[in-house]
Amino acid sequence: MARRRLERNLTQAALAEQAGVSKRTVERLEAGEVATQLSVFVRVCRALELVDRLEAFIPEPVPSPVAQLKLQGRTRRRASGSKLAPKKPKKWTWGEP
Repeated sequence: MARRRLERNLTQAALAEQAGVSKRTVERLEAGEVATQLSVFVRVCRALELVDRLEAFIPEPVPSPVAQLKLQGRTRRRASGSKLAPKKPKKWTWGEP
């Protein structure tokens, strides 16, 4: 926020006045402290013309661990054997090796 404020050549006091918040609030936001209300943060972003970039602050949702397991599918735990019909052994008779 501080970089954007400086790019726009604004003092903290001028930004605070444009956003309708106190100078101390701007100082806290620039220091990385949490705003007491989301609306305060949005006001400052609006004054800095950053509202269209708010989604950059929101991480992409990731599936829960249970959903990740469901997406992977089940892993095989044992072999099922051959699905072809078993070959019948040739009948052995006397005299064959």
